[in-house]
Amino acid sequence: MESYETITDRGDPGVQRIVDVAKPSRTVLRTILVEDEEPVLQSLRGGVDFIEVYALETAPVPAEVAEICREREIPIRLLGTSLATEVFKSEKRPKLFGIARAPRALRPGGVYGRTGDVVVLDGVTIVGNIGAVVRSAYAFGAAGVVLVDSGLASIADRRLIRASRGYVFSLPVALATREQARNMLAEGERRVVALDGGARRRVREISGDAGDLALVFGAEKTGLSEEVASAVDWTAAIPMAAGTESLNVSVAAGIALYDRSERALGRSDAGEAAASA
Repeated sequence: MESYETITDRGDPGVQRIVDVAKPSRTVLRTILVEDEEPVLQSLRGGVDFIEVYALETAPVPAEVAEICREREIPIRLLGTSLATEVFKSEKRPKLFGIARAPRALRPGGVYGRTGDVVVLDGVTIVGNIGAVVRSAYAFGAAGVVLVDSGLASIADRRLIRASRGYVFSLPVALATREQARNMLAEGERRVVALDGGARRRVREISGDAGDLALVFGAEKTGLSEEVASAVDWTAAIPMAAGTESLNVSVAAGIALYDRSERALGRSDAGEAAASA
């Protein structure tokens, strides 16, 4: 079993780095804090550039995390339990976390120009919902996600990393203003589809011949903004029991993405098969 250095000195430079990165008031993110095993692992898989990974002295370092860090020469050190409590100012200290360089921000067009369906969240500001949509988008083969007026300053926001379980780094995600979103949707070649309870067909009934789609979702209470709504080409419905007012945006997005997943994942599987031939 591999052994790691244990930090017990509050004056260690690594400790001060953790304290600085964990501050909630930071606006410019050059380095980020990634907490807990799955977000750390998914961020490593997503190619995030880690400076150092830490584990509590009482917690084992997961084997896959240790292997990736060894391959990429990312240092791993252990943090004394009492010191970890002091650093995080709470008993809810992560057992595993890492300090990484913030990935370069993507432009909305860089996501929208990719092959595959793109999810556009318009005015969705609850980070838990955004994180859930990002996970579904990755799971069901979407090309990326564009967040419009989300209130986030960066996709590397500590809350979003946690809510998405690190998958925010596993597919392209970009921030956009409503003006940028309107221009992007209006000028792009893909059809723009919004969910509407009165629509006659479901997302899965839209023919694959329609090509790649932009699936747009507004906040549950306010719906789509005028800018985004003006670009909608088609509407589709999710059948629900009578008397059901609406679905949570992350649930609605998950259903729509699943309805398109056979096309998305089928193309992905075919591409992988061709690449390995």
